[in-house]
Amino acid sequence: MKTKNVVTAGVIASLYVVLTLISAAMGLSGNVIQLRLSEALTVLPYFTPAAIPGLFIGCLIANILTGAIAVDVICGSLATLIGAIGTYMLRKYKYLVSIPPVIANMIIVPLVLKYAYHLDEAFWYMMVTVGIGEIICCCILGNLLLFSAEKAIKR
Repeated sequence: MKTKNVVTAGVIASLYVVLTLISAAMGLSGNVIQLRLSEALTVLPYFTPAAIPGLFIGCLIANILTGAIAVDVICGSLATLIGAIGTYMLRKYKYLVSIPPVIANMIIVPLVLKYAYHLDEAFWYMMVTVGIGEIICCCILGNLLLFSAEKAIKR
């Protein structure tokens, strides 16, 4: 089982990186308005705890590859880790699993944008814009992934 978990985490990390790079190439994954398609994967701890390190490592690599500064690499990856752990903890409540990544990123990412990148926008504004992007990716796309995967697993 240990090898299976390592492979699962590696596949999830790879998918996270690829989806983030696609978002970055489309100009969607940086600055105040963020729409990281990879955040849809944050529902995967619902299915397996192996998704937790996979998401964290994937976010860490993606942040490095997209040129984030050190504070962003660390804090952004920790936001994803916190969200993934929260998702895993809420796995008994399927309709709530997409909420922890939204909350973690709504709080941490605006702080990074404000204090590490010295953006002039108001903190509350960045919470709203990051939150909207997270809701789209985690709650809408993530839940589509969750329900599709769950249906496929039941077959």
